[in-house]
Amino acid sequence: MEFAARDLPREIVELIPERVARQHRAIAFQTGEDGVVFIAMEDPDDVPAISFLQKQLGKPVRVHIATTTTIQSALDLYSGDASNVGSEIERVIAIQEKDDADEVVDKADVAEDSPIAQTVNLVIDYGVKNGASDIHIEPRENFVVVRYRVDGILREVNKLPRKVLGALVSRIKILANLKIDEHRAPQDGRFKIVVNNHVYALRVSTLPIVDGEKVVMRILDESSKPATLEELGYWGGALEAVQQAIVQPHGMVLVTGPTGSGKSTSLFSVLSMLNSPGVNISTVEDPVEYRIFGANQTQVNPLAGMTFSGGLRALLRQDPNIIMVGEIRDGETADLAVQAALTGHLVFSTLHTNNAATCLPRLLDMKIEPFLIASTVRIIIGQRLVRRLCTDCRETYEPDAAHQEKMYKIFQLKGEAFKRLHELEANALAAGIGATNPSKTNTADPKTFGTSGNAIVRLWRAHEDGCNTCNHTGYHGRIGIYEVLRNTDDIQQLIVSNATSEKLQEQALQDGMLTMQTDGLVKALRGQTSIEEILRVTAEKA
Repeated sequence: MEFAARDLPREIVELIPERVARQHRAIAFQTGEDGVVFIAMEDPDDVPAISFLQKQLGKPVRVHIATTTTIQSALDLYSGDASNVGSEIERVIAIQEKDDADEVVDKADVAEDSPIAQTVNLVIDYGVKNGASDIHIEPRENFVVVRYRVDGILREVNKLPRKVLGALVSRIKILANLKIDEHRAPQDGRFKIVVNNHVYALRVSTLPIVDGEKVVMRILDESSKPATLEELGYWGGALEAVQQAIVQPHGMVLVTGPTGSGKSTSLFSVLSMLNSPGVNISTVEDPVEYRIFGANQTQVNPLAGMTFSGGLRALLRQDPNIIMVGEIRDGETADLAVQAALTGHLVFSTLHTNNAATCLPRLLDMKIEPFLIASTVRIIIGQRLVRRLCTDCRETYEPDAAHQEKMYKIFQLKGEAFKRLHELEANALAAGIGATNPSKTNTADPKTFGTSGNAIVRLWRAHEDGCNTCNHTGYHGRIGIYEVLRNTDDIQQLIVSNATSEKLQEQALQDGMLTMQTDGLVKALRGQTSIEEILRVTAEKA
């Protein structure tokens, strides 16, 4: 028996108490006529367990077999929401408050079976199960705040008593192999946990602030498979440009965007596509976020003299075919990357710029010769991450005249631009963007168009109250919006003539590049995100 755990009614699941469900690995998933309770179990031949469950429920049961993964996903429903985790934390903290009258930390406080250890486990467990990318533990004057970054947005979930801060931070430091007696300097470490047969690496950073030590834990799923470019949100001309560039024997592919815009995820997917026994992939990163089986990944360590430039110089003596430099931060690293691309290597790297066009002047500022940039750079990708609308509860609406006028001004839509937008939406639909997953609460067909030849007639938005799938936020997961600048002959001439980023942007648009905002608008029309999300992450262009 296979079912989607998230679709199970909570009231039916809770017919079996959590303790009993976990002990016998049994989940109630449906009720039938005459009060029959349908139960999924890993071992449907466990007669004593079935007899016990029947007595516990006081009703006849019908048993179905289910996989371990399905059972575990359903068991997570017992502890998957914030309120339940909050009550569990309150319970263990109550024990702590009875035992401790001050903030002095001893060995018993941070032992494996201590209330504080249970608190840390619960905080991490909730973050993992709810798809958080980061966990923030922040001291305030009278309490400790626990916040989670889910889909790029920070949410406050719990407030803990101030007195547990010392033990809480010490327990995390022990897990990450940090110095527990060092409170005045920042520290970095990492540790691993296993949840539902998935290995998660938690990158830990501590920082002294006015009210104590703050801890941030970045959650990385080491068991996850790399997403395809299509799954990341590439389509049409952008997808074609990337696919062509990454099969070139040499040259540079640059990805730009601010911190947290998904640059590492894009490179991880591309390198995984290129990874084979016939090529030597070598990287130098800070930090190594994703592990690539078969690749040679190096961690930057400035204290040991391992900088990006030093690591890249060493990589060039390691007979690489493909090189990935985590970030080009200075002229020396940029020069080495360009030289590597000139001498027959395919080089991938990132730059912190606002869009694709400003990347080229940035390289010029690093004293790279214009003719070298023109001859080595293949494409430049600019990207952001936007929250994906929950497909279970998203809803459509018709923008009124005031809303339409505002959108037309922001996205510069007039005349032929509407016809072009309609063509883009048709191409996106043909590429499968938003062609499936009709909303469970809205009867609108996702295959119908949101544009006509001269207007935007339909948009999608998050449901005000959300649903259980999206934790009542209206959004579930994220998707990228991209602009891919090809280094065409016209672009090369502009680079050699030291053209401004505005001129480069203008030429790239003439060559067929879609800006991030336009790509986002098409995805909003296709029901993948909302206009509000596009404007939130591309504010500098609004």
